[in-house]
Amino acid sequence: MLSMVSVTLANQIQGTVVAYQIYELTRDPLSLGAVGLAEALPFISLALLGGHVADARDRRRISLFVLTIMMLMSACLLGFTMERGALGAVRHKFAIYAVIVVLGVCRSFLQPARAALNAELLPVALYAKAISIRTSLFQLAMVSGPAGGGLLYAAAGPQGAYVFAGLLLIVAWVAMFRIPKRRREPAAKLRQSVARSIGEGFTYLAQDRLLLSTMLLDLFGVLFGGATALLPVYANEILAVGSRGFGALRAAPALGALAASILLASRPPLRRAGPTLLIATSLFGVLTIAFAVSKSFWLSIALLALAGVADMVSIVVRSTLLQLRVPGHLLGRVASINQIFVGSSNEIGAFESGVAARLMGVIPSVVFGGAMTLFVTGVTGIRSPELRRLGRLDQFSK
Repeated sequence: MLSMVSVTLANQIQGTVVAYQIYELTRDPLSLGAVGLAEALPFISLALLGGHVADARDRRRISLFVLTIMMLMSACLLGFTMERGALGAVRHKFAIYAVIVVLGVCRSFLQPARAALNAELLPVALYAKAISIRTSLFQLAMVSGPAGGGLLYAAAGPQGAYVFAGLLLIVAWVAMFRIPKRRREPAAKLRQSVARSIGEGFTYLAQDRLLLSTMLLDLFGVLFGGATALLPVYANEILAVGSRGFGALRAAPALGALAASILLASRPPLRRAGPTLLIATSLFGVLTIAFAVSKSFWLSIALLALAGVADMVSIVVRSTLLQLRVPGHLLGRVASINQIFVGSSNEIGAFESGVAARLMGVIPSVVFGGAMTLFVTGVTGIRSPELRRLGRLDQFSK
């Protein structure tokens, strides 16, 4: 868990700083979308192979190797920033894009290996109890990292933020290294071809309509509904609050998610998880529309914080279903499919936001995205009776 939290924080800090640097270099919202695309394309292209490797090879060794590459890429980002004057704006921009591509490849192997490694470390009797802790920590890192990146950028500049992210990656590597080499073996060793192995993961997912519905809701709901990629535009041009305001805007969803995670951890499992997921996603769409048209800095912060609450609720439901319902020997492959959905909704969603902002204008594009989230949620609720009837999450087991 320490390794997972550290690397997630580092990635999110770096991603936030990269987005702000790219916008400063280009002043073009489309370039912000291109950052997401540069990471999403290699990640999505290789994620299925990463899932196969995670189920066929030593997951600890995979993670250590990938973390080493990520540390090198963090050093590259720092070096490019320190030499930005010598590089020039154009070469600096493309150097950053090249690093993002490599990081996308790293993600495609690290995430399924890390998800499947959990099945080896815990006895089955304790697995369900650990899910809420691990999921909450991961999602808190996902939303706190961008907030920290924005605040670090304002306080210490991009160099300071990259140094801090690099230190976090070192912590992640050391923590992963300390995992014992001798562990409980996975349920089965893969002997079939790569294509057959990947197909087994898709076959399982196709048979689990409930899990598939939640993944599709995440894919299409967040694909259109996120406004995060355009926050540099809001900070600089719409709300006119600069880099410090950008840090506060980035921190707002983290504060909302923190409040939601504390509430979820202190209460029994949700009794009506399915309806709660649909309500949370709908609320996310409404809050996105309200944020789009807000001209008040403090109101915008409040709306983003509430959106963080809604997003955390929906993420915990989806992540818990994935961990509980998928057998351990399939978890790497199914987790890789899930990461394709998540990567498509986040990184390609960032590209969609940049394209829509170029074509429609920033505010109309965010309004359109929130409306599409509401539409997708409504269609999912109508067409997925299993999701509407979903009760307590802890009633499921592998």
